[in-house]
Amino acid sequence: MEQLTIAMKIALANTFCMYVKAHAHHWNVEGMNFSQLHDFFGDLYVDLHGAVDTTAEEIRALKEYAPRTLSDLYQFKTINEGNVAITDREMLEDLDIANNGVIESLNKAMEIANSVNEQGLMDYLAGRLDTHKKHGWMIRSHLK
Repeated sequence: MEQLTIAMKIALANTFCMYVKAHAHHWNVEGMNFSQLHDFFGDLYVDLHGAVDTTAEEIRALKEYAPRTLSDLYQFKTINEGNVAITDREMLEDLDIANNGVIESLNKAMEIANSVNEQGLMDYLAGRLDTHKKHGWMIRSHLK
């Protein structure tokens, strides 16, 4: 079970990191596509914020404590937070990379949840994976 809780903490940290990126891009977007991207980034960070809370609750359901501080989350994240995206394209590319990192961590958690027969958690993870596939499609569509 320890491997599963670690995988869930990684998924939580990566989701939180992507949430921060989406929120920062929402604040800082400008230019011809401002309105469309401002709304898109806003929708994205609202979804990610909800996922952060639910993912932490799934960790608690595994009888483990969720990370309590930003430094705790930082220890688990696998997504690079250091990219300072300025242009619309850089912001979208940054989110595409982050989204792929979240998908990777969710897939790893799903694999471990399957191995220990955590059916309810697998259902939750499958829903998040579907959501992130849609996020990826929308991000990539903006990049064309």
